[in-house]
Amino acid sequence: LDSVCGSAFQGFDYPPTKTVPVVKVGSLYIAELFHGPTFCFKDLGMRPVVNFLSHFSSKRNRKTTLLVSTTGDTGPAAVQAVSDVSNPLLTILVHYPDGQISDLQRRQLTTVNSPCVHVVAFEGGGDDMDTPIKRIQAEGDKDRMVCGINSYNIGRPLAQMVHYIWTYLRVAEDIGVTPGDRDFVLDIVLPTGAMGNVAGGYMAKKMGLPLGKLCCGVNINDITHRAIQTGKFHRSDSMKKTLSDAINIQVPYNFERLLYYLTDGNHDLVKEWMTTVDTTAKLDLDQAWLEKLQSEFRSERVTDEAMCETMRKVVANFGYYSDPHTAVGLVAAESLGFKIANENDRPKTNPVALLATASPCKFQESVTVALGKGGWETYEKDHFPKSASLIMNKAEIPPTIYKFRQGMSLSENQMEWQDQAWMLIKQLGTTSTNHSES
Repeated sequence: LDSVCGSAFQGFDYPPTKTVPVVKVGSLYIAELFHGPTFCFKDLGMRPVVNFLSHFSSKRNRKTTLLVSTTGDTGPAAVQAVSDVSNPLLTILVHYPDGQISDLQRRQLTTVNSPCVHVVAFEGGGDDMDTPIKRIQAEGDKDRMVCGINSYNIGRPLAQMVHYIWTYLRVAEDIGVTPGDRDFVLDIVLPTGAMGNVAGGYMAKKMGLPLGKLCCGVNINDITHRAIQTGKFHRSDSMKKTLSDAINIQVPYNFERLLYYLTDGNHDLVKEWMTTVDTTAKLDLDQAWLEKLQSEFRSERVTDEAMCETMRKVVANFGYYSDPHTAVGLVAAESLGFKIANENDRPKTNPVALLATASPCKFQESVTVALGKGGWETYEKDHFPKSASLIMNKAEIPPTIYKFRQGMSLSENQMEWQDQAWMLIKQLGTTSTNHSES
């Protein structure tokens, strides 16, 4: 266990005693979760899970293929973790929506040359590969275990519980209170997409970690905000393009997990609710359940304009550079009453920590829109990670393309993509490169 977990945190910028630095920006604590090999918080949850899967694949002498659909950060973290363990029994097929992730995120996928890795770009929205992947997992394969590695995999939020505990302890240490002090409750604000990170925090709280409210910052793809504010968990008709693409989501699949813990494990009720979602794309919580949801969670909807303004303000006032998703959290924090003031002007609220989920280096386009070309150039000169620069200079290997065929419905295209994915799964581990011809 020590070996599996210990090796998971190799390649981080900081030593194990400071893998997640917790810094102060005004009166706000910021837990920087992005100092791993792919510059995002997914490294913290992904690498332990991949290491465990590799360990048990070898122990059972059975092939395991991981399936991933990514809108930006999950895929690179998973690909890097699989590449690093370099176990022929563990392979990965990763999909991303063509043209909808950043340049660096794409390069983190397309510059990895490993027989264990295959990368696909599909012509659709961020959620459009979820159904084919779900079907493939349900069908299974007699020759190998097919395993999802997005945050619906329970291993991910389990691993992510740790950074909540770490953040709580570091803030308690800085304030000078004893951990467990009944007068010390820490509120958490975090940018929110599929709700896997929120699920990890809520699981930690249910186990006894003294957290207050878990506050979700979302962009204009705002199903999570609408659910928390009104109890109406309704899928939108379309995904809107934003500058914080990695948290673009239409149906956050970990909402089901939150409902399970919110109802104290009422399987039948949650199954009834999610069956309603599956058949109607809607769920309306009654007033009693809405109030219980609101007793644990808060939320704020953030526009690109507000996000950009806050990025500029935080750089101007504190010299702190944030990525667009962390900036969504910063806007949410202020909107919910946690002012990013100077320490002497600290508002009378619970201490609050913001989870910074990615490095600005991954989002040149969004940071440039917010800060201007000069702002990006200053960041690039003074703060851009050297290891990220190396990736930007590597040659890319073209991904396989799943075409969206005009005249066919989305479901018909998804069936075709599913067949293509099965063919690639069978080939994984038998070729010398991570991509095949389009």
